[in-house]
Amino acid sequence: MAAAPTESRTPDRSDAPPEADRSAPAPEQAGVSDHAGATTSPFEDLPRPHLALEPDGPHLADFYSYLDLLTEPEREHLRRLRAYLASDVAPVVDEAWANDAFPDQLIQGFAGLDLAGLPYGLSGWSDEPARRVFMGFVHAEIARIDASTNSFFGVHSGLAMGSIDACGTPEQRERWLPPMARMETIGAFGLTEPHGGSDVAGGMETTARREGDGWVIDGHKRWIGNGTFADVIVIWARDVSEGADGKAVRGFVVPRETEGLTTAKIEGKTSLRITQNADITLDGVRVPDENRLSGGKGTFADAGAVLRRTRGNASWACTGVQMASYELALSYAQEREQFGRPIAGFQMIQDALVQMLGNTTASLGMAARNAQLIDDGGGSDAHSALAKQFCADRMRETVALGRQVVGGNGIIVGNGIARYFADAEALYSYEGTREMNTLIVGKAVTGHSAFVR
Repeated sequence: MAAAPTESRTPDRSDAPPEADRSAPAPEQAGVSDHAGATTSPFEDLPRPHLALEPDGPHLADFYSYLDLLTEPEREHLRRLRAYLASDVAPVVDEAWANDAFPDQLIQGFAGLDLAGLPYGLSGWSDEPARRVFMGFVHAEIARIDASTNSFFGVHSGLAMGSIDACGTPEQRERWLPPMARMETIGAFGLTEPHGGSDVAGGMETTARREGDGWVIDGHKRWIGNGTFADVIVIWARDVSEGADGKAVRGFVVPRETEGLTTAKIEGKTSLRITQNADITLDGVRVPDENRLSGGKGTFADAGAVLRRTRGNASWACTGVQMASYELALSYAQEREQFGRPIAGFQMIQDALVQMLGNTTASLGMAARNAQLIDDGGGSDAHSALAKQFCADRMRETVALGRQVVGGNGIIVGNGIARYFADAEALYSYEGTREMNTLIVGKAVTGHSAFVR
């Protein structure tokens, strides 16, 4: 397989013809002989987009140096992450994406980085929860290499662990979070259903009823990231116990080996192909009451609180995808020659690159400021919703411009930009669609709700 487009390289252009000869037509032959008489393919030296992967290398897309917001210990942790992403993730993601497969070795690799427990003060690095602005850069760095890998990490450390942290009792947090922080136990988050996406709050079909000292759960969940291999799945269900009003929504931690729980991989995706999304069926699944997340309100507000925590992370993922797309397009434009010179010198190519950089910079600024507000004890649903909506909008334009700059070569998976272009479509919709986030912000700024049933 050809080398991944994310490898850092400096092409050997020593054999390039003089400037005056570059517009001359290529010889009509299958190959070109070198000085030793060997024949080389005319396709071997074609420029390919690539990222700068050195841990201390330049952040080409951080034009306003937002990385300076981090402390030196935070930057050192980010350097360790960049080194791992360069050595172990970048070389495998193109093949994994093409094969619709998750590289299992990444679980152990991320465990060694001691990242999952950072938001909860559960790491060897610090017993204080990490700053949101720092965790945002973590998500951006991972998404810059691969959005699916960031989705895996975000579902586990954000949605699954976040549910237990926000809605569990102290005993439940002590039971589940430490092994999840060490990534000995992998988590998933089961909210979306076959018939319920944006409206799942009011139309949840999965039910839970009290029976003796436990609960019986029945229903179906769809699009559950990590669902095919997670050790525990946080399942959200409507309480239909005798005497309940049917409005209560409760979270349950369900081990994957529980009888009656089955998972099926969703096949044929054209976006986030490395992410293993599952359809989940719960048929008379029995869990003890101690597995009910009983530290919250017992309403959909519990799930909503978790989503509020993670929606800001989605804006960082959209930003990371833009960073990669810009860098890939820039590297290609600097090496690809047409009409006798690099296309980076063409006005319309520069217009596309500057638009991509502007989109990325604006997204990075909004994601960072939203994280700062949360770190300072402020922020709101509307702040996170606007960040996700805006960054996703800009991402869609940025990946399209990047594909345009790389031209026909931009539809080849091995050239990188095609993967980001495809993955952006999933990021555009998850963690709240553009329309739903728009209405959250619209209600906040006007005082009038435009939501309808």
